[in-house]
Amino acid sequence: MEYITLRNSDLKVSRLCMGGCPMGGYGWGDVQEKDLIDAINVAVDNGINFFDTADTYGLGQSEITLAKGLGARRKDVIIQSKFGVRFSSKGTVYDNSPTYIRQALEGTLSRLGTDYVDIYVIHYRDHKTPIEEVVATLDKLKDEGKIRYYGLSNIDTDSIDEFRPYRGRFVCCQDEYSLANRSHEGSLLKVEDLLDVTPLTWGSLGQGILTGKYDRSCSFSANDRRSRDIYINFHGEKLLKNLKIVDAMRPIAEAHNVSVAAVAIRFIMDYLKDSVVLVGAKRPAQISGNLESIGWTLTDDELRLLNEISR
Repeated sequence: MEYITLRNSDLKVSRLCMGGCPMGGYGWGDVQEKDLIDAINVAVDNGINFFDTADTYGLGQSEITLAKGLGARRKDVIIQSKFGVRFSSKGTVYDNSPTYIRQALEGTLSRLGTDYVDIYVIHYRDHKTPIEEVVATLDKLKDEGKIRYYGLSNIDTDSIDEFRPYRGRFVCCQDEYSLANRSHEGSLLKVEDLLDVTPLTWGSLGQGILTGKYDRSCSFSANDRRSRDIYINFHGEKLLKNLKIVDAMRPIAEAHNVSVAAVAIRFIMDYLKDSVVLVGAKRPAQISGNLESIGWTLTDDELRLLNEISR
């Protein structure tokens, strides 16, 4: 496994992080708890020590499943969970208020069966609560030992100014990024530089299109979010472009004797230096395929080709 230390922290994490959205058991087709727990154990057995989840994934089910899968090995891993998305009678709202942060954290700790979270991440800003109140609350939670560090998610350059006074306080910032979607590349790199944080990528396999398992006739059941047009990676012209990227990855995968998914992950690791790649998984075989991204690098020509075809 390859490891880095997150900036502004003493957290040594694997560059491959297991994403917890599928653990929520909702919106990804058929998901079996046993497969998820087996995948968690395969991950830990192979050096993955970083797990990402959120209280919104399956309305907390992701955290419950992660706790069940880790068991006594919780002390050996780094868990980051997120707050800021609240469900109410009026629908989904963003809430960064100090009261809700504490309420959300207590729920997360209970579901995870732990008394601390290694990294507590602002999932989305509510653009109402002053950032100084958010940071002050997070610092108090650190002092109380309930969180060790805090991070950011989905922050674009248009709203970065409020964070400038807190450079060096956050340890990471994550955003959607993959060969299938590089639209956030500029903002992610700018946030990394201006706030001195480690970049993390989610959607790293383009919701699965970059695994090489799909063609232009792919379809999904109604209980799979990818059946909806909003998941553009699997529809129309975007699908066709993504399949061209996959075709370019296949000979690279063969040359290195790895999975197509491993090539997609390796591109991020080599192109975004010192980044961490979040990849969700529903079963052990997917973890095994993702692990093939470790221990090698793309050649300059391969990196150039993938860079050009994905722009």
